[in-house]
Amino acid sequence: MGLLECKVFAGFFLPQKPYIIVCVKKTYAFIDSQNLNLGVKSQGWNLDWRKFRQYLRNKYKVMEAYLFIGFRPGNQELYTSLQKMGFLLIFKPTMELPDKTVKGNVDAELVLHTMIQYQNFDKAIIVSGDGDFFCLVEYLVQKNKLLHLFTPNKHYSKLFKPFSGFVIRADQLKGSLELKQKKTGIGGRSKP
Repeated sequence: MGLLECKVFAGFFLPQKPYIIVCVKKTYAFIDSQNLNLGVKSQGWNLDWRKFRQYLRNKYKVMEAYLFIGFRPGNQELYTSLQKMGFLLIFKPTMELPDKTVKGNVDAELVLHTMIQYQNFDKAIIVSGDGDFFCLVEYLVQKNKLLHLFTPNKHYSKLFKPFSGFVIRADQLKGSLELKQKKTGIGGRSKP
């Protein structure tokens, strides 16, 4: 998946045989980080973001992986780490609710940036189980631009039922995407 064959034929002064040039299809991923993170945590495991980026790159040839995330001043180390893994971070200011929970809804940003990039990709992977993305998913399907809808688990929005053929679930990939805790020896040090 992800490659398209293009034929170029030799000109007058070149040998008269066809040359094959491989053209790469451009696949982009648009990731609702909070939906993915909380969705896998609700299943009792943590996502290894490095493995997830490698999975997108290796399995689907994702060239650009946009990660939509709420911005909190104390998380600069996390943001730098995610960028080094190959994610392009799009920040949304967060706000603290009266119950002290932090809200950083990225839905509008994800839709907007998908449409800003629309002419730059051949296929898109939308990473979220949130039904607020129904119209985006529907539009991408109509335009033959949706490769997959990647959901955290089986509890994704029922609005996506018509698109079940596009769904990939993170919980079914737990074995390859789970963050493995390093085993420690005496005194909390890593075993050799």
